[in-house]
Amino acid sequence: MAIKKLKPNTPGQRHRSVSAFDTITKSEPEKSLLAPVKRSGGRNSTGRVTVRHQGGGHKRRYRKIDFKRDKVGIPARVASIEYDPNRSARIALLVYADGEKRYIIAPNEVSVGMKISNGPDASPEPGNCLPLERIPVGSMVHAIEMKPGKGAQLARSAGTYAQLTAREGRHAILKLPSGETRMIPVNCSATIGTTSNPDHMNIDLGKAGRSRWLGIRPKTRGVAMNPVDHPMGGGEGKASGGHPSSPTGVPAKGYKTRRKRKQSSKYIIRRRKS
Repeated sequence: MAIKKLKPNTPGQRHRSVSAFDTITKSEPEKSLLAPVKRSGGRNSTGRVTVRHQGGGHKRRYRKIDFKRDKVGIPARVASIEYDPNRSARIALLVYADGEKRYIIAPNEVSVGMKISNGPDASPEPGNCLPLERIPVGSMVHAIEMKPGKGAQLARSAGTYAQLTAREGRHAILKLPSGETRMIPVNCSATIGTTSNPDHMNIDLGKAGRSRWLGIRPKTRGVAMNPVDHPMGGGEGKASGGHPSSPTGVPAKGYKTRRKRKQSSKYIIRRRKS
């Protein structure tokens, strides 16, 4: 995984950096694992904008990812490492011994030709998916389930991982990428290793147009608006108005929006770093 800096031939290329794509081995996706992506442009069913700063962008096709890893006892071979426009990590195409093909989020330690397996009898090696009760304490894991059989929900983006710090009874204790420490049932599955493309966080888009390719529209600062348009708008000259907040008046900069009596709060041992 590497980052390429471009020559400053144009103002847009002066600070721009791109992924080297050196680990990608196949340019065309597997046709049987593709699905269309319907885009809303931030609008709801009545056509009104309900989420700002969304719209446009390059057309995409969804890659069906196997988050459940429920094909137990059948070994698979890594056929290719591919780019996925819908996520920051790379994806790996697995070909199982019975001929079935599935995509998974590619672990950083996995390469083409490696053997991968799922289930409680799999060895705790990078890329293998096991229940948390079978994973050695101290291991780095990613693509973690929160409910048995629901599929991976935690630590799925580029370069992320969680650490299995302990097991107590029916729960495993994990330190998550956010810094939060929480309990997860031991019969939930996780994949050994860290996710691929750890250099994703170091990429500099370099120009506004590249944000538009990703479907991100321009943002207008609240202090540049009128009072009728934003709680922070108005004032003479460059005077900023009011406390930091969203257009609907929800405070920003540390205001907690999590429900006080949320059912899952009992599983959180230590909150994420604020």
